[in-house]
Amino acid sequence: MLRLTGSNQNSLKNSPDALNVKSMQKRFKTVGLGGTFDELHKGHMALLIKAFEIGERVMIGVSSDEFVRKMGKPHQTASYEERTRELREFLKYQGVLQRAEIIPINDAYGGVLLSKDPIEALVVSDETKPVALKINQKRKEIGIDLLEIIVIDMVPSQNHAAISTTRIRTGEIDREGYILKKKRK
Repeated sequence: MLRLTGSNQNSLKNSPDALNVKSMQKRFKTVGLGGTFDELHKGHMALLIKAFEIGERVMIGVSSDEFVRKMGKPHQTASYEERTRELREFLKYQGVLQRAEIIPINDAYGGVLLSKDPIEALVVSDETKPVALKINQKRKEIGIDLLEIIVIDMVPSQNHAAISTTRIRTGEIDREGYILKKKRK
């Protein structure tokens, strides 16, 4: 398992040049990552950028509306269509949309338990690492190759707590992780 920490994530900026890695040799033919990708934020971008840095192709599993309902999120979530539209816009802006395949996922495993699945590695955050470990446990049980798990640190907000959609949706922080001023009563 490869762990990427803050010091080696510093190059992961939200800029047009962030994914200009044409000369880099990719470690994997296909990598995967998954999530809800609601309120696309700096943490999501770090995961996506890392996936495109190490993979020739990237399969992005986006939670379906049905799966989001089952998760019982503590906040409203944009529709699958809205979330994937925003994701595609980001990937297009970064110049990597043609290397991406966005698929709906209806459970935490997102199809990576299928023997015909081409994914060689998963890019995950500290928060989603336990799911990746369960995926590999299930893959081992059914006799298919384990995936390499690439873990990146959660991206901190201005107050050093992790950036999350829940914090954004509650008005605590913005998508870049800056603290929003609370209105006085």
